[in-house]
Parts: sequence; C-alpha cells; structure tokens
Amino acid sequence: MSTENLPQSPEQPSRKPRVAVVFGGRSSEHGISMVTGGAVLGAIDRTKYDVLPIGITREGRWVLTADEPERMAITDRRVPAVEDLAESTEGGVVLPVDPANREVVYSEPGAVPKALGEVDVVFPVLHGPYGEDGTLQGMLELSGVPYVGAGVLASAVGQDKEYMKRIFTSYGLKVGPYVVIRPREWQQDESAARKKIIDLAGEHGWPLFVKPARAGSSIGITKVDDLSGLDEAIATAQAHDPKILVEAAVRGREIECGVLEFEDGPRASVPAEIPPPDTHAYYDFEAKYIDSTPGIVPAPLTEEQTAEVRQLAVEAFEAVSCEGLVRADFFLTEDGEFVINEINTLPGFTPISMYPQMWQASGVSYPELIDRLVQAALRRSTGLR
Repeated sequence: MSTENLPQSPEQPSRKPRVAVVFGGRSSEHGISMVTGGAVLGAIDRTKYDVLPIGITREGRWVLTADEPERMAITDRRVPAVEDLAESTEGGVVLPVDPANREVVYSEPGAVPKALGEVDVVFPVLHGPYGEDGTLQGMLELSGVPYVGAGVLASAVGQDKEYMKRIFTSYGLKVGPYVVIRPREWQQDESAARKKIIDLAGEHGWPLFVKPARAGSSIGITKVDDLSGLDEAIATAQAHDPKILVEAAVRGREIECGVLEFEDGPRASVPAEIPPPDTHAYYDFEAKYIDSTPGIVPAPLTEEQTAEVRQLAVEAFEAVSCEGLVRADFFLTEDGEFVINEINTLPGFTPISMYPQMWQASGVSYPELIDRLVQAALRRSTGLR
C-alpha cells in the first residue's frame, strides 16, 4: 500500500545543545572564576546553544544563578562571588550520576524537586582545586556528561606543578631549577626542609619564588630576595596548599602561547609577551587582574623563535595528554633558550586574559573560540579514549 497520500507526522525540530557553564568553586580563585564565567556567558552564541548558569559557592553548594554576566566583573577592585547571584540561599542543583540520564534537578527544602532539563555539555570555568584539578572532571566522567577541556589525568597534572615539571622533563622540555616541600617533610623536620630551599638559593642565587604547588592565578606566590623573607613566604604559600614549590629565578622574557584543539588536532596561537609590570615586583595577582598589566600580542620575536615556541607549546599539550585548550608559559633566556614554566589547562577567559587575546590575534574571535571548545567537547566521548 502506498503511503504517499497519507498524512505525515510533522518533523520535530531538533533542540539546541544545552551548555551548563559552571563557575565559582571552593578554591582561592573563586572570584576570578566568576569573572571568567561572566565573560563566557556574555559571549556564547545563544542562537546556537541553550545556556544554564550554575555557580558553586565557596562552601561547595551548587546553585542556580542569575544569567547576568554584567554582574560578574571586578568592581572597585573587588571580585564577585556566587552568593551575589544565587537565586536561593537554600536551593541546590544536582547533576546526574547515571550515565543514561543527563537530567539536572533543582531542589529546595520542603519543595518538590524540579527538573531543569538535560545537559549536553558542561563548560567548567573553575580555577584551582575542586574544579580544575581533575575532581570535577572525574565526576563528569562518572555521569557520562561531556565537558570542555582536559580529562582527569591531564587536569590533575596541570594543577600539580611538581608532576607537571617531572613530565615535561621526561619529554625533553627544559624546566628551571626547583625544589618541592611536601607537608610531611615540613612536619617531620622543618629545619631540613628549610635547608633544601636555602641550598637551592646557594646554588642558583636569590631571588626565589615560593608558591603553592597546586594553585593558580599567581595567588599565594611570594618573590623572596633574601633569607629574611623566607619564613613568611612559606607560610603564605602553605595557607593555600600544604605542599609548596620553590623555584629559582629564570632570567628572561616571559612568553605565553595558546593551544586549541581543532578537528585535525591541536594548533598553537601566535605567542604573547608579558612585559615586567611598572608598579609590581613581578606579574602577580594584582598586576594580572586588578591593574590589568597589558601583554604584547603578538610577541616581538623572530620568525624562528615564534615557530619554536609554538611547537614547544603543542609538545607540552601532548606530553600531558591535554584536550581542548592549554596556555603554555615560557621564559626566553638571554641565551635564546625557551624554558617552560607551566601550563594552564583552564586559562582565564576574562576580557583581559592572554589566552583569548592570543587567539584573537590568530584570527579566532572570542565567540568562535568558545564555540570551538564546546564542539570539541561534543565530538569526544567520556570514558577511556
């Protein structure tokens, strides 16, 4: 029997992919994550994606927030907080833990839980521990929800500067001199731990940079010019992470390069240079985010130097098994050698962040950058890959 003349069911319009933008978090980088989240919410293509803004408070509660990116900027030298935008002081958001179900649920005490619809991809713009370090990525892997950026291992390695440097060294990438002080070392023999640091200064000279081993945004870092400032610097770093990293100064120009995953693999952006800030001892948190020390894009390098640092950035991306994106930070020494300082698997997306600026100069606009990251996440599966 012919079906040509029978009434046809109308085609159901395909829905837009739903992107949950997750920001805030429990780390000391909560405020910068908020600024990054506001920038992403303001630039993502709403004609192409449905967007669900989700904030994580400093205490770790997941909440619905107002979709008002203009309220997520630094104002009067103050960074925003999730609590400023939360729609409820008691309600919470629950992501699925069943890979067969991507339904997000919102619940409040004494009320019937409300389904918020399925999420197709999570765009985590969390910086630091409890978000950038593989913890959130592991939860999303268990849930079977695709997400933007590096997987569990690469995120963890990218957060822990000790193991990051160990992997770089194993792949032949040059790193600067450093020592690591673990919490047990400090607790068992504080004088021996301090001697490790003093020996580093004796071999390579002052200044030293004392850092939390697993933090970012230049938070908790102190430049130490002599022995008198060492104990205070250690205490400052340990306030953010019981494990600390102490680096000898690498004298050279600061060069950064972005890596982005395209359909045919990772590619590097034009590099940028971070000039020494006029009003700060080094490129610290305030120089980056409050006083907005501008970078130079593209960096004034020779063609050969530009090609080399772009290749090294991709090598660093591959060494750590990254996905999606990376910002790789280098020093160009007076001898013309590139020394890798670190990578950032979820670099800042604030309007002044270097990663978007480098890709803008490479021909990829901010909205296109976000789109490429979301599409890369949608292309790959969760689980072993």
